[in-house]
Amino acid sequence: MPVIVPTNEEVLSYAGLHLFHSGVSNCSMRVRMVLEEKGLEWESHHLNILKKEHITPEYFGINPNGLVPTLVNDGVVIIESDDIIDHLDDAFPEPPLKPSDPQQREQMYFWLRKAVEIHVKAIKTFIYDRRVGKNMAQNLEEEEKYRSLQTNPELLEFHRRSTTTGFSADEVSAAEAIIDDCFQTLDRGLAESEWIAGDAFSLADVAWLPLQFTLDVLAGYSFDSYDNIAKWVKRIESRPSFQKSVVDWFPPEMLGSK
Repeated sequence: MPVIVPTNEEVLSYAGLHLFHSGVSNCSMRVRMVLEEKGLEWESHHLNILKKEHITPEYFGINPNGLVPTLVNDGVVIIESDDIIDHLDDAFPEPPLKPSDPQQREQMYFWLRKAVEIHVKAIKTFIYDRRVGKNMAQNLEEEEKYRSLQTNPELLEFHRRSTTTGFSADEVSAAEAIIDDCFQTLDRGLAESEWIAGDAFSLADVAWLPLQFTLDVLAGYSFDSYDNIAKWVKRIESRPSFQKSVVDWFPPEMLGSK
């Protein structure tokens, strides 16, 4: 779990659960969904990433990658959404979001790792090419500000490409192929069980529903050929946590333009 020591020491005094997040961020959706599933009280620190509210010295002092979400739990700072939701399930075990069966639990962690593995090279590349990057063009002053704060080479390069030159047709096609392979595999598995990691809703479902949602709404990715994914989405949409963690925070003007 990537617990970090922030240079912005203000957050070290925070009591309870504090979440730095964005409505449009699929990674933020995951954390909000776990918080809602567990009925936890938390304080919101919302950042509009389309307006670049996360690109400030103050926020980079909390999360050195300048990404959302960041969780602060009684002054302990945790970054990376997969680690945050894992931490929350350990810290607040009821209701459990990890299978008790060892094989199903390993299946859950496999899909958590897979979501991390494809996030930049496939999910973000496809979404930014189709929608988000077009709304985030940088001027020279903004680009210099980001470069002065960001030290992660992969994120620096992705930011440069997404806001300037864009991605090649081959890169976007490769991203789409990765996405299709993952959802085809999930679709086959969901023919055998209602949830990704077996008989119960788990962190695997929490990790992948926001990817499906943002690919659909932001990038217009077609899920017409995944019959079991469609049924799975309907099951999650019927949970109260979906409305509270995804729809209620998502910019309505972007939701309406699907």
